[in-house]
Amino acid sequence: MSFWSDKTVLVTGGTGFLGRHITQALEAIKPRKLVSLGSKDYNLVKETEVEAMYAEHSPEIVFHLAGLVGGILPNRERPADYFYNNLMMGTLVLHHASRSGVKKVISAGAGCGYPELTTLPLKESSFWDGFPQKESAPYSLAKRMLQIQGKAYHSQYGLQAVTCVPGNVYGEYDNFNLHDSHVVPALVRKFVEASQKGLESVEVWGDGTPTRDYVYAGDVAQGMIKAAEVYKTAEVVNLSSGRESSVTDICKILKDHTQFKGEIKWNTDRPSGQKRRWFDVSKAKADLGFACETSLSEGLKKTTDWYLRNMDSPTLRR
Repeated sequence: MSFWSDKTVLVTGGTGFLGRHITQALEAIKPRKLVSLGSKDYNLVKETEVEAMYAEHSPEIVFHLAGLVGGILPNRERPADYFYNNLMMGTLVLHHASRSGVKKVISAGAGCGYPELTTLPLKESSFWDGFPQKESAPYSLAKRMLQIQGKAYHSQYGLQAVTCVPGNVYGEYDNFNLHDSHVVPALVRKFVEASQKGLESVEVWGDGTPTRDYVYAGDVAQGMIKAAEVYKTAEVVNLSSGRESSVTDICKILKDHTQFKGEIKWNTDRPSGQKRRWFDVSKAKADLGFACETSLSEGLKKTTDWYLRNMDSPTLRR
């Protein structure tokens, strides 16, 4: 009998970006029952609906992926929304899990929640050593509280609560809306459209030098599943590639994948974000045997191919 064969598993945010990858990975390992939910099923900001979700489905393990997520611009425009929605969802999901017979909650934290000024690579032990990047602080500090709540609820109620902190996640099912998407899906869309239209240039925000630890969503999903199998207390663990790549690196790969022949124009009047960020993944390797199997080039190819197949969808054409 496998770890999952007798388990009832619930995924919040299951119709979203990372939630779809988690759901697909879980389907492949066949838990006894899998429930994947989206915002149309329950409003997790409302306590009565969180209670109803647990009462109806009675899960033993919960993957909490639901959240309000966006790039730098929407975080600047709607900081209160990003704080309130993410704080309330995390608080209510963990609180009522502890009262509903749930054994374990695996949550997706925020890599941008690490201190803006700290030693690199980012280690779990430095998670509380300073203030995060100010543009996304309302969002990332709300997500930081998952770790504190997890420790508190494990101590008092025995809830096994794991916070997985990914790097810059990208892949199929992402948000490609240029107004509020993250850097990879925005660049995928720009390069695909520029190539198809025969444009002479692609505009990219910033100067191309900031680095991030880009990680394919399918690899994060596998890491979160492994965390559910291994950890039995309250833990925080980084799930990323452990390598830094610049925006220029991303653009070079996408230019090749899309066969774009024009030039890149750097708009230095637009924000670039934090200069460098990448993760120490030694804990995930030691505890979970975790390593990213998908190279940056391979992951970007999968993402670009998926966007090309689905780009006429009304939700991707916004």
